[in-house]
Amino acid sequence: MLTRRHFLKSMGGLGALGVSTTAYGFSAPVVRLRVVRYDLSPPQWPAGLNLRIAAIADLHACDPWMSLDHIGEIVERTNALKPDIVVMLGDYVAGHRKVTRFIPDAEWAGALAGLKAPLGVHAVLGNHDWWEDKEVQRNGQGLPSAGRALEAVGIPVYENEAKKLSKNGHSFWLAGLGDQLAYIPARRFRPLKRIGVDDLGATLAKITDDAPVVLMAHEPDIARRVPSRVALQLSGHTHGGQVRMLGWSPISPSGQQLAYGHIKMNCDVVVSGGLGCSIMPFRLGVPPEIVLVTVGVGRPAVA
Repeated sequence: MLTRRHFLKSMGGLGALGVSTTAYGFSAPVVRLRVVRYDLSPPQWPAGLNLRIAAIADLHACDPWMSLDHIGEIVERTNALKPDIVVMLGDYVAGHRKVTRFIPDAEWAGALAGLKAPLGVHAVLGNHDWWEDKEVQRNGQGLPSAGRALEAVGIPVYENEAKKLSKNGHSFWLAGLGDQLAYIPARRFRPLKRIGVDDLGATLAKITDDAPVVLMAHEPDIARRVPSRVALQLSGHTHGGQVRMLGWSPISPSGQQLAYGHIKMNCDVVVSGGLGCSIMPFRLGVPPEIVLVTVGVGRPAVA
């Protein structure tokens, strides 16, 4: 059976041999960085509320592939978009071992503290942020060190939380789901009743009026259960499959439907291709991207 891990290792080997000119071995990740724009008008969205959301996903900070200098340039590019709000969708820590240095949480979080937006910078955690904190994995509880590092620089981390925000007199809710794959099921760790720390019902129960809802969820999988009460879900995790050819991702951890891009389900879903890499420092056909979603108008475009 071909697993995602085996597939990416095989493709990474081909990329190292220079077989494809569209292979992104991350020798220059910021040069290849693009901004992907989506202009959306969900039916739940009120007239008069035009909201620009910049989304950063799957940073996977490490040397040399996603260095502090690279992160600083991503921060500058994001700020230059002049978003109303910045959301960070998880997986800040390295997702593979082919690195020269694992960047400490305090360092990458300090770089991300440079992000600026009138309505603030907000974050959820991803599975690798949970998996790499061995103490939290052993204890089966607690906020991972990645979350503590973000909060230490003033970036709130949403764990099944919701906050009401407003722009030009129009209100909306920003909700953040706990990670759906937080705990690794392994014998060496304490037995767990469930792997995830997500609680969609509890999160939505904190929404107390009919203002529209934007949901941050690292894994897009939850979209299959998200009700139409939510206008927009923003997710990462898949890296667009990390290999994408002719609009198709051969291996996606969340399935083909939720591999990448804008998907219409009960709500509008946008899945970012992300910035870093997992398993292998290799991408094919899906370069690193910052996502800019303008809610209130039109069609997607790439720049």
